[in-house]
Amino acid sequence: MKNYRTYIGIDVAKLTLDYCIVKEDPQLEQGQILNTQKSVDKFLKTLKKTGCQMNETLFVFENTGIYSSLLALVLSENSLDYAQVPALEIKRSLGITRGKSDKVDAKEIAHYAKRNTDKIALSTLPELSLQQLKIVFTEREKTVAAIKTFERTKENEMFLTKEVFNSVKAINNQTVKHLKKQLVMLDEKIRTLIREDENLYGQQQLLKSIPGIGDITSVYILMATKGFTAFTSGRKFACYSGVAPFEHSSGTSIKGKTRVSHLADKKMKTLLHMASLTAIKYDPELKDYYNRKKAEGKHTMLVLNNIKCKMVYRIFAVIQRKSNFVNLHKFAA
Repeated sequence: MKNYRTYIGIDVAKLTLDYCIVKEDPQLEQGQILNTQKSVDKFLKTLKKTGCQMNETLFVFENTGIYSSLLALVLSENSLDYAQVPALEIKRSLGITRGKSDKVDAKEIAHYAKRNTDKIALSTLPELSLQQLKIVFTEREKTVAAIKTFERTKENEMFLTKEVFNSVKAINNQTVKHLKKQLVMLDEKIRTLIREDENLYGQQQLLKSIPGIGDITSVYILMATKGFTAFTSGRKFACYSGVAPFEHSSGTSIKGKTRVSHLADKKMKTLLHMASLTAIKYDPELKDYYNRKKAEGKHTMLVLNNIKCKMVYRIFAVIQRKSNFVNLHKFAA
């Protein structure tokens, strides 16, 4: 991380951006702009006019999903250094605090940036194909949830008279049919986006060579890892997914069991869990491992978590080798 002379903390809201500029002198500069491209462009031009060295400036703001995406886009287009930091990381770095306001939050983010320059990792904007893939996948998730919601209406047929239930039956069937058609279209769009990107398509084929990993899991892995540019090792991704075990002890009195952290991508963890259940059915090596550990008296969830970790390391192995997974178990004597 290079040395910076100016730190700009930004608190992101839906309509506004509160900022705080911290320099070498103790005087702070604070203000608010609209969360629009025009306002952000004007703000950057003003910084340049006031003598701010943009190549020695670090912008830091919380990762608030869609609300912070425009700010990240403008900063990236201007080749400026910025970091999107998890809100929890900033919150826990503040210690005991009282009260809350956007102005104060911007100030705390700026001071956080100055204190933790050596720890902050600069962010980069995902490639266009990954951005498109993410929003289409999000629409798919909402469509699947909607289908489940409307299909639950059929449960009422058992408890209502025919005359009452028929008042919504036709409409409900039509809605479910339309949503399922939309789901097919979204799945095809996801396949098209991946096929059009040679790198993503190649990575997906490598992932799908691993027993237990199918289309949906492979797509989410590609998004979570930003095409395997966001994580440098399987251990870091296992930590992100909530399957890496951590020690829980203190002094001589606390000797807790090794456990996983609840701070994780819960969607990724769920997909890895489903993948591990599939893997122990169709992968002889993992099936033998599961049965052996169960026979030793190990808890089912502990064994499954170990299998999730094994799958994560397999994922990074095939990507780093750029070759399909080969199950060596069948060659064992």
